[in-house]
Amino acid sequence: MAFPIRSPRDLVGGIAVFGRILDKIRLNAKEGKLPDGYHLGFIPGSRTFDDRVCRFLGVDFDALTKRTLEGGTDEEVLEWCFQTGRKPDAEQIEIWNGFMHKRGWRDAASKGLQESKVEAGFGHRDDIVTFFDLMDLEEGRAS
Repeated sequence: MAFPIRSPRDLVGGIAVFGRILDKIRLNAKEGKLPDGYHLGFIPGSRTFDDRVCRFLGVDFDALTKRTLEGGTDEEVLEWCFQTGRKPDAEQIEIWNGFMHKRGWRDAASKGLQESKVEAGFGHRDDIVTFFDLMDLEEGRAS
């Protein structure tokens, strides 16, 4: 069985990470909890991908959760975000995707990535240079 949460690299409306967050919202509502080690929404004192997506789109996470659970396609939920928050243009999306794809590689999150790699048993893997790499490895989409 495939991992129930898609890769952060998968795009919805050209935007990375968004579909992953919708998967987590839906899975949490259906199963009652996410797999061990996963979180939903915000962690006090930390910038999560969930937080960053909501800030990028200008929507509240609780409102996004409510809208997602009302039903509809990923694209319909994204359109709701555009109407409720903001609709980034193509250049803003390109910058967003570039930032997210490289998160953990030679930036302020590098130390956190290394700690996460060690916790996951991959501290020795020099080929894991971003959080996207680590997520795909941990979730069986990479080896």
